[in-house]
Amino acid sequence: MNNPDDSQPRFWRDAALPFLEARAVADGRRVCYAPHCHETFSIGAITAGASTYFNGTARQRIARGAVVIINPQMVHACNPIDGQPWSYLMFYVDTGWLGALQHELGVSTDGRFIPYTPIQSLDPALFTGLTRLYATLLDPQADTLQRQSAAVEYFTLLQQTLAPAAASPGAEPVEQLRRAADYIAEHCTQALRLEDICQAAALSPSYLIRTFRQHYGMTPHAYLLNRRIQRSQHWLRQGHDLAEVALAAGFADQAHFQRTFKRQLAATPGQYRDRIAPGSARN
Repeated sequence: MNNPDDSQPRFWRDAALPFLEARAVADGRRVCYAPHCHETFSIGAITAGASTYFNGTARQRIARGAVVIINPQMVHACNPIDGQPWSYLMFYVDTGWLGALQHELGVSTDGRFIPYTPIQSLDPALFTGLTRLYATLLDPQADTLQRQSAAVEYFTLLQQTLAPAAASPGAEPVEQLRRAADYIAEHCTQALRLEDICQAAALSPSYLIRTFRQHYGMTPHAYLLNRRIQRSQHWLRQGHDLAEVALAAGFADQAHFQRTFKRQLAATPGQYRDRIAPGSARN
């Protein structure tokens, strides 16, 4: 039986990411739109069923797996087909932020947003990435750095997929990446923002995320979590309380600490402390 609230949109917005807004509708059968447009760039994913989609003069049927791409001020609408169930996600992105990202990627010469030519994509990576971005935004355990990084990663992927720029030559900025890693390590127990790390390393967000992963094998956020676990191991070896260690290491709560610790070390913090702390038994 369908929940009548499923037709009501679920909105997401975070003051820490003022350039991005999202909505989701689980049952779109009673959700109908008149032709309209937005001042933002809009992108959405059909997550179940099918709907009609028109964008400018184009009109087509789209189904699960489709990503719709809507430039600012372009008249469009997506609506149900004969009462058939469908669900979707939509994101609304500030063009100033997106234009700055395009500039970092070598696409926009002056930082002004350059519209995309395609109005939809069936690329599985774009679809999966968009649903993963939404999950990250709504994850209560995700911090600001994780959400910011996820947004930069996805819209970098979008740009490189739809309108790739020529690759710029040059070696990895090893010294700047080291400064980024050092900054994360020094401030790992704090709630870091992407712009803080970028400022310390003198790198743009998209370039930092791309080259940091290439150099260290993980994203800045994953590196942050790894550093927090290393700090927690030091305190656990001294026999400190688990809840105390979780907060001191920068985790929102003990449950998040426990999941991250076990994912990285294949043991719970309690198991680690009880085996390693002074006076504990060892096998």
